[in-house]
Amino acid sequence: MNAFESAVIARLMQDSATDKVIVNTCAVTAEAERQGRQAIRKARRDYPSAEIIVTGCAAQLHPELFEAMPEVDRVLGNLEKLNQGILANSKKCVVGDINRDISVPLVMDFEGKSKAFLQIQQGCDHACTFCIVHFARGHNKGLPKKQIIEQAQIFVQNGYKELVLTGADVASYPGGLVPLLDELLQAVPEIERLRLGSLDPGALDEQFIDLVQKYPQIMPYFHLSIQSGDDMILKRMGRRHTHASVIKWIQKMRAVCPGATFGADFITGFPTETASQFKSTLKLVQAANITHLHVFPYSERPGTPAAKMPQVSAPVRKRRAAELRALGKKLYNDLLQSMVGKTVSVLTESNGTGLTDNYVRVKLKDKYPEGKIISVSIQGVQENALVG
Repeated sequence: MNAFESAVIARLMQDSATDKVIVNTCAVTAEAERQGRQAIRKARRDYPSAEIIVTGCAAQLHPELFEAMPEVDRVLGNLEKLNQGILANSKKCVVGDINRDISVPLVMDFEGKSKAFLQIQQGCDHACTFCIVHFARGHNKGLPKKQIIEQAQIFVQNGYKELVLTGADVASYPGGLVPLLDELLQAVPEIERLRLGSLDPGALDEQFIDLVQKYPQIMPYFHLSIQSGDDMILKRMGRRHTHASVIKWIQKMRAVCPGATFGADFITGFPTETASQFKSTLKLVQAANITHLHVFPYSERPGTPAAKMPQVSAPVRKRRAAELRALGKKLYNDLLQSMVGKTVSVLTESNGTGLTDNYVRVKLKDKYPEGKIISVSIQGVQENALVG
């Protein structure tokens, strides 16, 4: 989502007469905010005479903190950054109500990218107890289907073979994700590959599985926002799925899409999490064979309910994260070994690698133009990637 919005900003600012550095910040963890501030200071050192504009989720949440930084010239909110008039004016701080309707200009291309990101919605209505995003992005609001289809047509016409639909809560697109995908793929059948951003398991149903069966353009990799494998912790997180419901959905998806792989986000050391509750997460990952893990030690976000709960010590959070990552690495390596000897479809990238349809990195022995779909014979495994 940030990549898409940064591309929008770049297009809006392409005719700027003066040098500007725009830092599009993230606020999903305290570490992300710290890295944002670090990037701002580095930008000032690297471009001492440029105007530095800070925007994004961290700026939306804490505009006063960034306005006070001596390196910063201007601060803009998440909706203001998509407004060419506001981007071009000189007002020091413009951060408005995030719950207004969104208006997103069309993007022509993604410089240096083999795939194109397409935002379909912003915001979230679920208010998980650990999450600050609904404050930074507001309530769930979707882009009009007509605009989404037009944007997809532009990307296809400009040669992009793969589109990635993105947002804060993709699975909760207003009016339903399944009807949107059905309409999009019928309107733009030239889309060769379609991927989806992180999906909320609580919003996925049989209709989604039926849709995947109907359209081979939907890539067989699904990234789920699971967060924990323990039902009590999930309840305290404010999540809508259970350990059993995740495994059941993945089993059903594999039945209709045998080569599918699955990724997931997990938080370790969530407040009150015991050793046995953490083991429920390990069991879920093992039972469902989730091979692509994004693991985060729990990070307190002031103003969220979870920050007021009894906390797990930081060393325990990190130790559990390391254990979960080690399991994920093993399952991923098992997946790589299982693909040796197969012929797979790969989207080429600029660095001599590519991605299979089920989201596995391949090192290519020969040179190919970026953004092409080719058949590759897999001959081995090297440094967490396939070789073909």
